[in-house]
Amino acid sequence: MGFIYLDNNATTRVDNQVLESMLPYLQDQYGNASSVQHRLGRQANQAIEVARNQVASYLNVHPKEIFFNSGASEAIHTVIKGVFKAYARKGNHIITCKTEHKAVLSTCEAIEREGAQVTYLAVDQAGQIDLNDLKNSIREDTILVSLMAANNETGVIFPIQEIANICVAHNVLFFCDSTQWIGKLPLNLKEVPIDILCFSAHKFHGPKGIGGLFIRRKTKPIQIPALISGGNQEQGFRAGTYATHEIVGLGKAISLALNNEKIEALRNYFEMQAKLHWEEISIHSESSLRIPNTSNIHIKYVRANELMTQVSNMALASGSACVTGSRDPSHVLKAMKLSDEEAFCSIRFSFSKYNTLSEIDEVILQIKEAITSIRQKSPIWELYKEGLI
Repeated sequence: MGFIYLDNNATTRVDNQVLESMLPYLQDQYGNASSVQHRLGRQANQAIEVARNQVASYLNVHPKEIFFNSGASEAIHTVIKGVFKAYARKGNHIITCKTEHKAVLSTCEAIEREGAQVTYLAVDQAGQIDLNDLKNSIREDTILVSLMAANNETGVIFPIQEIANICVAHNVLFFCDSTQWIGKLPLNLKEVPIDILCFSAHKFHGPKGIGGLFIRRKTKPIQIPALISGGNQEQGFRAGTYATHEIVGLGKAISLALNNEKIEALRNYFEMQAKLHWEEISIHSESSLRIPNTSNIHIKYVRANELMTQVSNMALASGSACVTGSRDPSHVLKAMKLSDEEAFCSIRFSFSKYNTLSEIDEVILQIKEAITSIRQKSPIWELYKEGLI
């Protein structure tokens, strides 16, 4: 069997239909979408609006509430820094969570140096927040709650409906990083009153380098200054020449999303087989609601980096792709009260529609062999088996 890719929370293979939809805008229909004086420009402009409508349809919102950008990291930077500056008269307090993506945490740390006050909510051992903690953390000077929809390392789903309702009741903006949710689960923003939301196309079989930002239209408009100025693109909110082919790819990818029954069945089969064939393992957040493709497993006394070296024909992950190379244990797992050793011995498997049952069987077999090989050389494992530690 060839290379097995199980790192789909980091990025996904571009769907063939998505690629086909993009190619004309790299070749024959290559016009600048802002050059509407001629046919090629108008064709590109129309293609972008088709994609905008596809995204709006997925989220059940108005197309004018959708803004294209380079992806979730840019959106996070734009929103958190922008709200902090625009709402300074109301306050400087922001609420987020210890298990958020590093893009959120690093941006919050940056604005703390500029005078912001940030509350970092804790999570329990299943990776879930306490909604009472959120309610009790909201103050008169709170200007933003920034909480993700689903965790990129564990797959844990936050109760975004309840979070949104709490924010509405307290008149506080709710910004939701939905990077791991969009394309995997439906989200009707007519029913869930999220104010601002971001996502990236490459998480659901679209191209890299393109994403979107939803900003709800209100009687009193939400104030977020443009991160990039200099042009009238995106209603003046995000200047720069449109990457028409990428936007078209995003629209096509989101229109093809949500075929998740197979993926969840694969994940469930994988976890069942892992429990049967791998000794001394535990599945993080197994009791929590999770997105259908993610499984993060602790393998006792087997370091993830050592295991991945032994199964070099597989793409796996020991944490978020954004912190690859870090020698620190996962901040997500540490927030869930795991020890450093437990975090270092945890590995993420994230599946897609391109994975197969035969691949899962091969993964179970190869990793079982790798676990056995590593433990046979481990004095710590021997001490554990003898009941001495």
